[in-house]
Order: sequence, then C-alpha cells, then structure tokens
Amino acid sequence: MPFASAAGAFRAHWPEYLIEGALLGGFMLSACLATVACVLPSSPLAQALPNPLLQRTLIGLAMGFTAIGLIYSPWGKRSGAHMNPAVTIAFAALGKVKGWDAAFYIMSQFVGGAAGVLLSWLLVGHLMAAPEVGWVVTVPGPDGVGVAFAAEVAISFGLFLAVLFASNRARLAPYTGIIAGILVASYIVVEAPFSGMSMNPARSMATAVVAGNYRAMWLYFTAPPLAMLLAAGVYTVVSRECGVKCAKLHHVHGVRCIFRCGWCRHEQPRAGEVGVSSLEMNRT
Repeated sequence: MPFASAAGAFRAHWPEYLIEGALLGGFMLSACLATVACVLPSSPLAQALPNPLLQRTLIGLAMGFTAIGLIYSPWGKRSGAHMNPAVTIAFAALGKVKGWDAAFYIMSQFVGGAAGVLLSWLLVGHLMAAPEVGWVVTVPGPDGVGVAFAAEVAISFGLFLAVLFASNRARLAPYTGIIAGILVASYIVVEAPFSGMSMNPARSMATAVVAGNYRAMWLYFTAPPLAMLLAAGVYTVVSRECGVKCAKLHHVHGVRCIFRCGWCRHEQPRAGEVGVSSLEMNRT
C-alpha cells in the first residue's frame, strides 16, 4: 500500500526530513542577511565596498562558509545535507535514496527554504524589499533566459560531478563539503549576474513565494535537476570502478545513515549502529 509505505518511511526517518528543511532554512537565512549587509546602500559594508564584484565576493564567501558549516554540522552529517531537490533527485536516480525518502526530503526542502526567507523578513523587514536586495530572488540577468538556462546547467553539472568524484573516494571524501563550499562561493562571484546562481529549485521558489516574483521559474525547476542527472550519468560511465557509495555529502561512521550506503555495507542502519571501520573505509 503506497500510503502505508509513506507512513512507515515517515515514522522511521522523520528526523532526517526535518533536518533537511532546517538546513536549507538556515542557508536561506544566511543568504538573505548576507545580501542585505553587502548590497543595501545604507549598509556600512556596502558603503565601504561599493564595487558589485567585491560585494558578490563577500556574499560568496559568506555562503560558501555557510554551506561548509552546514554540511559538517551534526545535522548535516545526519541527513546528508542535500539541501536541494535536484541533489536528492539525482541520488535517487543513482539508486541511493528510496522513493518516499526522496519525496519527503524534497517537501521538507521546499518548506524549510521558504521558512528561512520568512524568518529573514521578520528580522530585517522592509530591507528585503529594497531594489538592490530584491528579496534575493533568482531571475535571469540582462543576457536573457537562454544564457541563464545554460549557466544554471553548467554550474549544477559541475557541482554535482565534483561531489560525486570527491565523496566516493576515501581520501577525498572528508573534503567533499569544502569542495562544494568553494564552488558555491565561486559561482556566486562569477555566475550570479547571469541567472542569480540558484542550482536549487527550492531555493528559487523560497524567495519567489515571499516576493511574489515567479519570473522564469520553469528555468530553475528544470536546469538544475537535468544537469545533475546528466552529471550522474557521466560519472557512472567514467568512474565505474568507484561507483556511488552513499547519498551523504559527508558520511561519518557511527551516525545513522538511511540510504543504500556502500560505506556502511548495509541499507538501513539503525540509530547507534556503526558501519565499517575507518581502516576498512580507507581500503574501499
């Protein structure tokens, strides 16, 4: 029975679902506050650094460090820190995330992202609506929708391919979150003028709902998932010897893993179970 399966998944894994929403909510809170601090004309930081490139660099650094902090946090280690429906969809396509887990992850990400933007609104009020801040919505830049679509495909493909290459190699796996954070920061600096730098349907919808601005929303719902699915396909072809171990960006032994996990050697470890030893992991 589908509903029985959904209820069973929710009872077993609801902490991970809630964590996913909270993580993206925290990311969006940081994104909104960093943008207000860096681009609002009345902000001392924006007055000290009026150059848009420098402002994007500061925002990129803030968001890169935020991503790294969330991925390596206790909550990030627990849920896997997808924080992005496109990431969850791609891992599900790779056979690492079961259907109902993927569905609940995605729902939680959308709700959590919107909650983070609403909390930002409560904290800074009308400053979110300033033209320079623009509710931090992601919209195509002056080069148009076509360029924005291509840019979203490129950055989403690059991010997920890097995550797969790093997270599935024992020596690189501990640094996956750092690699992802560096890419997020770099993309904000370089790519944001073309598409707003989303890579994430839930992130774009979160700001669109609060701002009431759904311009080119189809772009942010199609480009990131398609690009990450493409990256998953490319990875499976060029890196068959490693395969895909887990859907977590940072897998830690002794922390519950609800995925079909190659590091753990089993599908659904119970709370408190420990997977293979660190020595065995290094031999993988």
